[in-house]
Amino acid sequence: MSRTAPLPAAFPRLAALLAGEDDTPPAPRCTADEIASRFGLDAFGRDVLALAAWAELEPEGAAAVAAIQGSPEPSVALALSRLPGASWSAFLPEAPLREAGLIRLSGAGRATARGISLAESVLHALLGAEGLSEELALLARRIPPGHPGSPARAAMADGILAALTSGHAAQLCGPDAPGKLAAVAAAAARLGRPLFAMPGGAVPAQPAEMAALARAWRRDLVLTGGILLLEAEGGEPRTLSAFAEAMNGALLIAAPEPVALPARRALRLDMARPRAADQLHAWGAALAPFAARLNGTLPRLAVQFQVAPERMEAVAAELATAPAGAALDELAWAACRRHSRPRLDDLASRVEGRAGWDDIVLPPAQLRALRTIAAHLRHRARVQEDWGFGAAPGGRGLGLAALFSGPSGAGKTMAAEVLGGALGLDVYRVDLSALVSKWIGETEKNLRRIFDAAEEGSVILLFDEADALFGKRSEVRDSHDRYANMEVSYLLQRLEAYRGLAILTTNLRANLDEAFLRRFRFAVEFPFPAAAERAGIWARAFPRDCPTEGLEMARLAQLNVVGGAIRNIAMNAAYIAAEHARPVGMAEVLAAARLEYEKAGRAMTDPELRGWPQ
Repeated sequence: MSRTAPLPAAFPRLAALLAGEDDTPPAPRCTADEIASRFGLDAFGRDVLALAAWAELEPEGAAAVAAIQGSPEPSVALALSRLPGASWSAFLPEAPLREAGLIRLSGAGRATARGISLAESVLHALLGAEGLSEELALLARRIPPGHPGSPARAAMADGILAALTSGHAAQLCGPDAPGKLAAVAAAAARLGRPLFAMPGGAVPAQPAEMAALARAWRRDLVLTGGILLLEAEGGEPRTLSAFAEAMNGALLIAAPEPVALPARRALRLDMARPRAADQLHAWGAALAPFAARLNGTLPRLAVQFQVAPERMEAVAAELATAPAGAALDELAWAACRRHSRPRLDDLASRVEGRAGWDDIVLPPAQLRALRTIAAHLRHRARVQEDWGFGAAPGGRGLGLAALFSGPSGAGKTMAAEVLGGALGLDVYRVDLSALVSKWIGETEKNLRRIFDAAEEGSVILLFDEADALFGKRSEVRDSHDRYANMEVSYLLQRLEAYRGLAILTTNLRANLDEAFLRRFRFAVEFPFPAAAERAGIWARAFPRDCPTEGLEMARLAQLNVVGGAIRNIAMNAAYIAAEHARPVGMAEVLAAARLEYEKAGRAMTDPELRGWPQ
């Protein structure tokens, strides 16, 4: 509002008009003219704004109005009778004064007796102090100007800038909410425009309330020249869609997936996944003061943890407080794991595993498969980034998905623990049966939240009970069958693109469609352990500090049970021995074994008990 007089310069003319003087001073160009121009008001509309502001701000104005009509708030009748160019049509609901929410008409009764007041943000703008009205300031927050901070964010900022300068809305897709916010802040800074962010959950579902909110935003965005970022995650899709279509200002929508906008054109901008080289550069900048003490860990961090620059700064702050002589490479890795957990901790269960390669007993073929999986994760940066295998469109085929099948207790979960321990990664167990919903689209939404949260740290995802979703492919007889197949297709798509390790477990591989099995890079069958494997499991079942006496591993291996049952029997035997204040012996193991068999509804056989001391 430069090169214009302040609002009080218009008041002498208004005083003359209300007094009925024939010779009124000329109207100087002031802030009321600027606002009238922005909203397409004529001279009468401009004078209505100035009159309402004069009566509200100046005692002389309120007194002049009250002297004519008895009330200090100007009425419609006063404006129509004393202001030049008066037109009743200016007060219609669809006319700019009211459609844009610039004025409010108060009172009931005769239409001409209704009072005229200004919206709070309009009064502020007339005084040269542009800002949101209180109703919007309570719902939104003002985002300060910023810098992208990474190549992926800078690319999105360029796309946002192009959308805004062309007058289009834009949908910012992808899971990196802080990254999208940084990109918008950078674009707004380049345009020199204020940025406001409002959560999608603040949009009311009632049509009248939604229309009023959209009108208030349209008005205040014009007054401030601002940009609205609607943070759609967590909002109701239909409500968000209706609100976005009611907006015609500069609107940006941030959501993992685009919001349906049938009646409005909006560009889709996806946050690109950062390349390992970009991540390495960002990690190097964040941890530069500690480079000499990181022992070459930076490349591993860049490959494994695709975190935002803000998280990198948090890790750097932790390293700055480390005691002298601390192993900063280990501290940095542990800090990255912790900072990657919060979103997943609300969605899945972290497996606190301590098992290592020496703790798991499997046939040689299965052990080779597990070590190969570990090698894939350990060297994926070299193969995918340096050797070019990561150039597949959309990241398809780069995911490391494995199917672990076999009876319950055969070691599937322990194998995941071993992989997590060997690679220094968290393992999260996801119950697929709990994610499957009868409501259309909800299963995909649940899966998307899991994978999006897991991407930052590329954790090991362990999906239990794959049969719940990956049963035999159903023939499409009705809509439920069609959507069930869509849910499977969505999961397969995310498995193929997920850069970490995703393990699906099943007790019966035969229950799965063979077409699905081809989509897994590894399929490891965990067999019922033979006598030799059972003896090895028994040898590891009792901790070093547990007192034992006379245990015969060959006899223990005769028990026809899986590893999970062996661990249960060993622990129960220890409690029985502790109760009698003696070491764990064959008698205690036998008593514990009988309890385990009864729990499973089985009876111990003669071959299993052959040679046991009675």
